[in-house]
Amino acid sequence: MNAAVEVAPRIARRFAALRDAGRKALVPFITAGDPGLEDTVPVMHAMVEAGADAIELGVPFSDPMADGPTIQRSSERALARGAGMAWVLERVREFRQCDDDTPVTLMGYLNPVEIRGAEAFAAAAAGVGVDGVLLVDLPPEEAAEFRQAFSAHGVALVLLASPTTDAGRVEMLCELAQGYLYYVSFAGVTGDSSRLDTGAAAAHLRAIRARSPVPVVAGFGIHDASSAAAMAVDADGVVVGSALVKALEAAGSGRAAEAAAAFLSPLRRALDAGATGAVG
Repeated sequence: MNAAVEVAPRIARRFAALRDAGRKALVPFITAGDPGLEDTVPVMHAMVEAGADAIELGVPFSDPMADGPTIQRSSERALARGAGMAWVLERVREFRQCDDDTPVTLMGYLNPVEIRGAEAFAAAAAGVGVDGVLLVDLPPEEAAEFRQAFSAHGVALVLLASPTTDAGRVEMLCELAQGYLYYVSFAGVTGDSSRLDTGAAAAHLRAIRARSPVPVVAGFGIHDASSAAAMAVDADGVVVGSALVKALEAAGSGRAAEAAAAFLSPLRRALDAGATGAVG
């Protein structure tokens, strides 16, 4: 009998190191293939150099229903350039040639995974160095096949919680949690920073973290250093997506890596200052 495969060890090691250092995770999201196909891997490396602790790599999809206009448009542009799932997996493989430590989670939708089959996709993802997969439209009640296949290859199926998640469902999520839990800061689509209410999220985040066996990161609406530091108070880390994707779009292909570093550096400083009490 084969020994059990450890699920997402890079994620576990990274968050353990952050916890021991009293720091919060900075987890940037980018859409693979945008603003240009050749930018993706350099941007990933630039984000790590600027202080990213893990990366969420968006898999372009034709109907990204949970995403706001900024990420929707980035997916459309990337798909038009040919950034399909196979291409995305190869970019992770390329990234791993120089970085075998930084966790990478694919964030996207079920269809591109389902058409390959859970087992085949899990093997391919693990083979290139993917640590986790977050499928926005896969309810945990329907995820057993995918969770089993992913776990067998050491890949975490990352789950979502939100302000509308009741106590019973939180318990279920915590029982199934792998890698980390992603807390959606408000009901709606990505990128609407006007709806971010850190005070309203705080109590729910604290309750989920008290029960969760894995770290809890907060996303949606986090757009600058101030909002990142505020959300990180009651989370183990923060995800920033739409504002970063917009910055990369504005910079354009060829300048995206520099733009990513410039965008993330103030967030890293704010998170570290907040962890020492200098930012409230």
